Amino acid sequence: MKNTIAFPGLGIGPFTLSEKFTFLGISIHYYGLIIAIGVVLAYLFAAKKGAKRNISNDTLLDVILWGIPSAIVCARLYYVAFSWEEYRHNLLDVFKIWEGGIAIYGAVIGASLSTLIYCHVKKISFSKVFDVGAFGLLIGQIVGRWGNFVNAEAYGSYTNTALFRMNLVDMGILVHPTFLYESIWNLGVFIFLNLYERYQKFDGEIFLLYLTGYGLGRFWIEGLRQDSLWIGPIRISQLLALICVLIGIICIILGRRKHKTLQ
Repeated sequence: MKNTIAFPGLGIGPFTLSEKFTFLGISIHYYGLIIAIGVVLAYLFAAKKGAKRNISNDTLLDVILWGIPSAIVCARLYYVAFSWEEYRHNLLDVFKIWEGGIAIYGAVIGASLSTLIYCHVKKISFSKVFDVGAFGLLIGQIVGRWGNFVNAEAYGSYTNTALFRMNLVDMGILVHPTFLYESIWNLGVFIFLNLYERYQKFDGEIFLLYLTGYGLGRFWIEGLRQDSLWIGPIRISQLLALICVLIGIICIILGRRKHKTLQ
């Protein structure tokens, strides 16, 4: 499938993107390739951060090897759980992940749980690993969102005035490119965490700042989305974003107080 896209506010396009290409007779989807690139970049950067915290490359590789399948499974389960009406009469469709239907929050939850279990079993400081993981998650999200661009999905509400408005030519609509907003927002959070790292007061603070920063951005960006998952009148991702922000702020305050007391 091909998608024709333009950014009239920026004077870019229109241009046509294909969702997949063929290499040696194998059909490769750009979405999967972009995700894979994000994972590799996340690992390479996390390895540098891990070295400063005495976390070995082998440990990070194990975390990723356990985290990726856990993230995929939980991302799918999250989506299915909140879209149950689509699957309740066709249970086999639950396994058709290639047809789409995953959620980033489910992926983060899955990867976090597998990492927590791994650190507990190996008796490794999960706080330090989570701090390093925050950088990796952000890189994965910054890069991975461009898979949505190629697929012309995860876009926002209609707009004729936004500077970054995206014209989905095949559908004949102008929309907010929420994939772009989130990628740029996460890049800002990534830069902030790198600058803030020298002022870190306790292990786990970087990850908590990631939760807070990502949550703030996701809260307002989700409000623009057209494909949100809902519980009644509430957008689930907005609710989770708010919870992440509150947990992050409260834990940072408590952690800094504890650090100050121990000084």
